[in-house]
Amino acid sequence: MRASRNSIARTGAVLIFAAVLPCTSFAQNEEQKHHEMVERGDAAMGFDAARTTHHFLLSESGGSIEASANDPTDVASRDAIRHHMAHIAQKFKAGEFDIPMFVHDQVPPGVPAMKRLKSAISYKYSATSSGARVTISTKNHEALAAIHDFLRFQIEEHQTGDPTEVPRNPSS
Repeated sequence: MRASRNSIARTGAVLIFAAVLPCTSFAQNEEQKHHEMVERGDAAMGFDAARTTHHFLLSESGGSIEASANDPTDVASRDAIRHHMAHIAQKFKAGEFDIPMFVHDQVPPGVPAMKRLKSAISYKYSATSSGARVTISTKNHEALAAIHDFLRFQIEEHQTGDPTEVPRNPSS
């Protein structure tokens, strides 16, 4: 009887280890993928993600991409952000999404429709005190869904913690 209890205990320990090992490997793989994405992002954007903060915000008409230098005296990051965001606004307006496809090593959700519906989408660049913002807007329902898909993907991939639901205007 005692031998079978030890045998059962060993089998249980092996099964627990076998169940935990893939979870650990998955987490390490996800962490590695995120690290690689950040490295590609740093190269594509021209500034260090660790010295900046990104936000991807949804709105009833589309949303916005915002980046700011973490240190208000970091003029180099602020200026690099402004350059990058102005460039992004121009590229997206032309239906070119090579930068997010490179950064994420895939075609982000929403991009095919945003390319196809580029004439129905507006991209407005604006400088902020510590960086810049690109406001994305449309009146086209299909384009709006694509913009929201794209921004939700960015929120998840960049782990920004931004809301993934559109805030409702209290007056509507």
